[in-house]
Amino acid sequence: MKTSKHRIAGWLLALLLTGVGAWAQAPEEPLTLSAALQYALQHQSDVKKAKLDEENANYQIEEVRSRALPQLTGTGGLTYNPILQMSAVPGDLAGQPGTTLLIAFGQKWNASTAIALSQNLFDKSVFTGLKAAKTTKEFFKIRATLTDEQIIEQVATSYYQVLVQRQKIAVVDSTIASATRVLEVIDGLYKNGLAKKIDVDRTRVNISNLQTQRQQLTNVVQIQENTLKFFMGMDITTPINIPAPEFTEIQPNMELIRETPVVTNMTDYQLLKTQEKLLHYQKESVKAAAFPTLSLNGNYGYQGLGNTLPIGKGPSQNVNWFDWAAVGVTLRIPIFTGFGNRARIKQADIEVRKVQEDLQKQELALNLAYENAKAQLINALTTLNNQLENVELAREVYNNTRNNYDQGLAPLTDLLDAETSLTTTQNNYSTALLDYRLAEIQVIKTQGKLKSLVN
Repeated sequence: MKTSKHRIAGWLLALLLTGVGAWAQAPEEPLTLSAALQYALQHQSDVKKAKLDEENANYQIEEVRSRALPQLTGTGGLTYNPILQMSAVPGDLAGQPGTTLLIAFGQKWNASTAIALSQNLFDKSVFTGLKAAKTTKEFFKIRATLTDEQIIEQVATSYYQVLVQRQKIAVVDSTIASATRVLEVIDGLYKNGLAKKIDVDRTRVNISNLQTQRQQLTNVVQIQENTLKFFMGMDITTPINIPAPEFTEIQPNMELIRETPVVTNMTDYQLLKTQEKLLHYQKESVKAAAFPTLSLNGNYGYQGLGNTLPIGKGPSQNVNWFDWAAVGVTLRIPIFTGFGNRARIKQADIEVRKVQEDLQKQELALNLAYENAKAQLINALTTLNNQLENVELAREVYNNTRNNYDQGLAPLTDLLDAETSLTTTQNNYSTALLDYRLAEIQVIKTQGKLKSLVN
């Protein structure tokens, strides 16, 4: 019995501690757009890969630079000749004129060790390669910037798409609330014989459809939140708390589209421009193959010969050791390559011309993107102004209907309809503000200022 009491007390203590832990757990911090962007730029895999590529460019430079530094190589070998090769010599050398003698030259064992030094004195391809490697680092740096901008666009767009869908839910919720009040009024009139049953049924069907629509929008919000977490590089199961938007902070204006972007300064264009520079170096590298190369070579070795294993033995065991050395200069002059090098130069030149065509196309594409984004923003502003007029008109209708209702000149259903219309137009105006924000992001993108959203 005593043990049972102790067990119950332990359970109660565990439950108490669990309750305290749950109560003390802080709710998720509000995920602002700036926080979402900062998280993405630190955790998104594409951003990390771009930074790794940028880091890897340093090692590519070191690799090319190594070709201009001395190359030192050490070798060692041990050879056993079970059967020595015979060489034919005239018998005159051994006092046997008119005969041919077969004599085995060499030793059964041969041990050797050597070190070789090579230093490029002139190789045009090495210098061209160094320039290309530095440009490659610049290429990866620009590509990392472009990756950041793409992630910022994806996260910012997805973030506001979540808010747009949530605002649509707010519109449906207000419509359901108004329809429910209308249903209560019509149901009361029906019970008093002042309304028809079909009006009650029609209103209930309308509410049911609205509830279905709300569930669909809820699912869309969940999908959009998961998409946002994916673009951020966040675990999909991690809960997030996106605060309600402050509509007063969204200040639409036309000043944003007055600044025409300089296309040649855009990251997309600069990336292609750097690629063009790399292809020029590639062409120069192919040309460098036709230039002479000059290199310094040095070798030093130590060798042991004997009919027994030479390692660890000397002349007393009939093993002879001796060293040798050689120093030389090698000049390599390409004379004729069967026109192969000329063909490679032509191919490299075509690659340069192709990327130049891409640059022209990219310039047109960036101008097109800006014009489309500007048109989209103007359209969003027009829609926003129309919605603002609708809000003012709906408020005027509501005030008039309210005044008539207070004086007994309008039924309650008219007042509820006017209230519903006012709430709907107000929510539609809020949705239009968020749509404007989405259009604004596209304009900021085409102006190359997406990183301003992070601050």
